Amino acid sequence: MRHPFRAGAVVVALTAALAACGSSSDGDKGAGGAGPSAVRTPLTAPSAGPGTTASGGPSAPRTSEPPKLPSDELTPATGSFTKKQKDYLVDRVPRGMDPAAVLQTGQETCDRLGFLVKADRDVAVGAIVTGEIADAEPAVEHLCTQHRDLLREAARGYADGTHKDGRLRPGRYHDVSPTGSCAWQITGADGRTLVSGSAPAGKRVTITVPREARAFTSTGCYAWLPEGDLG
Repeated sequence: MRHPFRAGAVVVALTAALAACGSSSDGDKGAGGAGPSAVRTPLTAPSAGPGTTASGGPSAPRTSEPPKLPSDELTPATGSFTKKQKDYLVDRVPRGMDPAAVLQTGQETCDRLGFLVKADRDVAVGAIVTGEIADAEPAVEHLCTQHRDLLREAARGYADGTHKDGRLRPGRYHDVSPTGSCAWQITGADGRTLVSGSAPAGKRVTITVPREARAFTSTGCYAWLPEGDLG
């Protein structure tokens, strides 16, 4: 059953419900003490791309990242981290920050993914594609490896926006919870429209990105997930 409203709202609503429950990934915290009291990281909106803001203007100059704790200093206040927890933390903990707090954000990312998968797998994958669940890749690769299939599928999907040339992969795709304003256009090398259309809210639409496509633009469709390559 497809949701007749934007999937982003589903992610926010389900994540809020999860936060109220105060769960933790796989029940594996080690002895680091990274419990529900740690600061929760909100979902982030999709990036507007390097050098731009969400409104399309130039972004502020990037500041250098703070130095990270070396791996031999990644120890909790009490107890110890498991190997997979420590692998997740390598090069991710700014000096002066509690490693257990950084670990908690990764565990909560896994919690969100698990919760969304049970509610609607497509929404879970779409949340990775759009960046609404931030830093999903390192969390899945180290803390909740059972969700690696979601990463593989998300890597082949498209968020709303314009995708060009090398970013395009010929194949069949379906949308994720389109709004009433979901529309798309696929153009060729000369800018000529190859395919275009729109989708009624709540109705799944499948499109084909042909081999001759050079640009794919989508608005109001949230995300597109792969169904199969061209034969």
